[in-house]
Amino acid sequence: MMDPTQQKALNALESFILLSSSASSPRAAADLVKQATSAPNTYVFAELLQTKNIAALKTGHPEYASSYALLEIFAWGTWADYSSTPNLPSLSDAQAHKLRQLSLLSLSTSPTALTYTNLLTALSLSSTRALENLVISTIYAGLLVAKLDTKSQRIDVSSISPLRDLRPAKVPELISTLDTWNGRCVSVLDDLENHIKEVRQKALERRKKEQRDEAAVEKLMGQALKDRGKAGEKRMAQDPVAGREAVMGEGIDGMDLDEKAGPGRPRGAKRGGGAFKNAAKRMMG
Repeated sequence: MMDPTQQKALNALESFILLSSSASSPRAAADLVKQATSAPNTYVFAELLQTKNIAALKTGHPEYASSYALLEIFAWGTWADYSSTPNLPSLSDAQAHKLRQLSLLSLSTSPTALTYTNLLTALSLSSTRALENLVISTIYAGLLVAKLDTKSQRIDVSSISPLRDLRPAKVPELISTLDTWNGRCVSVLDDLENHIKEVRQKALERRKKEQRDEAAVEKLMGQALKDRGKAGEKRMAQDPVAGREAVMGEGIDGMDLDEKAGPGRPRGAKRGGGAFKNAAKRMMG
């Protein structure tokens, strides 16, 4: 979703983009540049720079090339750029105020530059009062969110509206930065995927071991029951009554109950389970 202030600025510029198609003479195009940079709410200018008649000022009409250069400064330059560039058109009060506001946005990207002393120099302002009025007007225009720290003599900026265009020369640098950032993201994602694969592989190996252990325990239990069944059958052949009790007790439950308590063993205590448990533990280990 587009920033509301940016949308408002684009809407304000739209009428000048439409007018540029009829500004066929270089004088008319230069006048349109002055109108656009003086009008309220126009804070973005890259689209106007790209129109046919305005772009023609740069190379087709040397005497009006300064108007094109001025529009470039309003698009992505600062007050310092205007002050250091010779032969530019003079600024009206409205233009000077707007260029200082836009310059303040650019300076706000560097917190160390936001002291009163630095700003007074960078914006060619003569007094602290003039600087504070500029900052307040910029805040009220919705260009930035900031507070004046009069005690520390600095400006604390919270957010900046995306109104400054990128210098064409900065595009390759930006692309390189984005490529570097993309490479780091890809590397991090690869590391995460490898880690996930490693975790899944360990989980699979752990599950297979659990299944092997479970199968071994089941095998041991089956063998134990089978052995007890054989023992019961043997005893039944020798003593049918005792053999039947062995099959019903040991073969099904896997352990015997003493009918009578012996020394150190209460009546009804189970016996025979310890050996099975010990065997199961050995298999699990």
